[in-house]
Amino acid sequence: MIGSLDAFETPSAPRRVRLARSCYRLGALPALQTLRRIWRSDLRILAYHRVLDIDDLARFKFDLAVVSASSAQFREQLAWIRKRFHPVTFREVVAALDGGPPLPADAVLITFDDGYDDNYRVAFPILRELGLSATFFISTGHTDTGRPYAYDWLVYMICTTSADAISIPELRIDRRLPASLVERRSIAESVLEAVKRADDATQRTVIARLEHDWNLPRAPHADCRPMTWQQIVEMQDAGMEIGSHGVHHRMLAKLGDEELDYELRASKAALDSHLSRPTEIISYPVGGADAYDARVMDAAARAGYRAACSYVGGTNASGEMSRYELNRLAVEREMDKAWFAAMVAVPEIFGYPSGPER
Repeated sequence: MIGSLDAFETPSAPRRVRLARSCYRLGALPALQTLRRIWRSDLRILAYHRVLDIDDLARFKFDLAVVSASSAQFREQLAWIRKRFHPVTFREVVAALDGGPPLPADAVLITFDDGYDDNYRVAFPILRELGLSATFFISTGHTDTGRPYAYDWLVYMICTTSADAISIPELRIDRRLPASLVERRSIAESVLEAVKRADDATQRTVIARLEHDWNLPRAPHADCRPMTWQQIVEMQDAGMEIGSHGVHHRMLAKLGDEELDYELRASKAALDSHLSRPTEIISYPVGGADAYDARVMDAAARAGYRAACSYVGGTNASGEMSRYELNRLAVEREMDKAWFAAMVAVPEIFGYPSGPER
């Protein structure tokens, strides 16, 4: 079980994981958290994508890297946050940025990117059960069509195609595709990383060409479904917060001014037309250093957003928060209870230096 305390009980486990387990078992994390609070006051923003129970890994052909936790892991993580930290809402964060009441010590904000339907089916009921709120960043074009996200579909195609090789001349990729799903997943991960490094036009061309050549046109799929508008409205009405994640989950810094403006404004307009409260926050798709820049931040401000999240690993110092590039702490499915608890307690030691960019 990934969420168990035995998940990393091996000599080869990363040093920070072994240290996290030791600190957890010794009961040292509360003291470390208290000591850290003395010299650093900041906001921790947790970044999730999917909360999903996968019974059969051989059947699931989409991107496992965006599965942040199982339902059991997620419930355990939220219970820890509720017990040891001060959960806050984005509304409180924006108010603090505007000069209002400061955030409490050990403030934690829970966020989700993309808008997968398991956010509604799995994460939302657990949040309600524990009396917590979270912010969900929605790629509105996928909500409209119900089609999977392009990067997920790329992984799916590589994992399912009957072709025995993949060739992408633009990216100097020419690989044999073995029968093993495990090996194909590894290839898909490296191909996806290469695609994200490419410019926007190349990304779209490559994925569209593979869809055509492999006769795998993108279509709704039960294993990778966006939430519906009805589900999003229900979540907001129940106290969840909703933000933008663009229209088509494109890397905004790679777009021209006109396309950038469209992604920012059209997604906000779609959300505002369906929801009862105006959309004031955005998370940049992929969110790494090559996914947003000063031009993107300026455009987000002009489009009416009052704050924005990156996917750069780290916390946000009180009084020094950068409104349009808030750092986050990526939550990954490999995290057992000890690692998660240590990561949130002392992110500088146990968190990712920079979160895996999705």
